[in-house]
Amino acid sequence: MGNEQSETARASYNRMSKIYGFLSNSSEKEFVEKAIRQVLKPARGETVLEPGFGTGQVLAALAEMVGEEGRVFGLDVSDGMVEATRKRLLKLGLAGRAELVRGDATNTPFEDDFFDAVFMSFTLELFPEDRIPVVLAECRRVLKKNGRLCVACMSDRGKNTAMVRLYAWSHRKFPHLVDCRPIFASNALECGGFEISHERILSMWGLPVEIILGIPSATVPADVL
Repeated sequence: MGNEQSETARASYNRMSKIYGFLSNSSEKEFVEKAIRQVLKPARGETVLEPGFGTGQVLAALAEMVGEEGRVFGLDVSDGMVEATRKRLLKLGLAGRAELVRGDATNTPFEDDFFDAVFMSFTLELFPEDRIPVVLAECRRVLKKNGRLCVACMSDRGKNTAMVRLYAWSHRKFPHLVDCRPIFASNALECGGFEISHERILSMWGLPVEIILGIPSATVPADVL
């Protein structure tokens, strides 16, 4: 994101941080659970990054899965989300396995080839179209060569049903509340230098949700370099 967009997003999610966990639990929990436990499958001892961790439900689950030998890192633009997640991890006794950073996924503070896995749930589609390749380039940079990226997101694949049209209208009218927009995520990952190793389409309230697992390609597209 640009600086102005990043600050706007920060202010918006700071306001939402006290209720965001309830909102995401009510709509996204099932898909996130399937994505991390059936697709990403973090192993004990791994190092995992979650950009856009919200109030930390998934980050806590990831911390449990990597065990005491592993470590999870969370990156979020919102101070409120960072604080809410810090409290959650302390309450669950998982703070020692996690490091929280307030920052932007388009310019992460992590070293190259650092993570075994990156997980994004309903986050990639929050970025403007021209910033998605930047986010994916950062994911590729910080992943190990045999690492993996798992994305759960609203999908632009599927039928143009009444529910899809209603959601699109709601997103246009109330973008700070209905913040996710459907994207062609698999195409974005392939253009960003990832090979798709797993892909499935699920339904949330009649809306298509895509869960994708990508691994860094051996050959990097020229515009990703």
